[in-house]
Amino acid sequence: MKATVRKYQTIVDETLREIGREITPPTRRATAMAVIANPFAGEYQEDLSLLMDIGAELGDELGRRAVSALGIEPAEAQSYGKAAIVGSEGELEHAAAILHPKLGAPLRAAVEKGAALVPSVKKMGDLGTAIDVPLGHKDAAYVRSHFDGMEVRIPDAPRANEIVVCVSVTDSGRPLPRVGGLTHEEAEGKDGLR
Repeated sequence: MKATVRKYQTIVDETLREIGREITPPTRRATAMAVIANPFAGEYQEDLSLLMDIGAELGDELGRRAVSALGIEPAEAQSYGKAAIVGSEGELEHAAAILHPKLGAPLRAAVEKGAALVPSVKKMGDLGTAIDVPLGHKDAAYVRSHFDGMEVRIPDAPRANEIVVCVSVTDSGRPLPRVGGLTHEEAEGKDGLR
């Protein structure tokens, strides 16, 4: 692996009850995270292709870890998202290089298909900075029940010369969705929208 990984962390969130109602089956979200050394910390680098390649590696690794944490087959994944927190010696463009050019294709392979854009967010932060990983249906962006997010943080990351990279996957939408629109069952996933 091109990334120098200090640690991995995976979090599973399972909602069994909401507003006094039982959720059957429970809604589950998983976020797999990697804390990596930022190879360009403290310096300007014009060519960010190394970070792009790292993004491809982490899209695969973190996507597989998130699916595995849910205990589902890849095709059973319903939504996904990605995020990164850059330590103070880096820049937002470092997160963009990891998240955008190459991370999506291996993540899509990890969840089988993934016709829709992978929602993303990036920010600068210090130790313990929280980030809301945005979530959207993996095949049809118009499935409103899957507009969601998962807040995550690692207490000892990112250090100034690190980047926290996050990939979230779900096996369902929000608990008790009722705002209408296209449903998961109706989604065709041909154009990434419907």
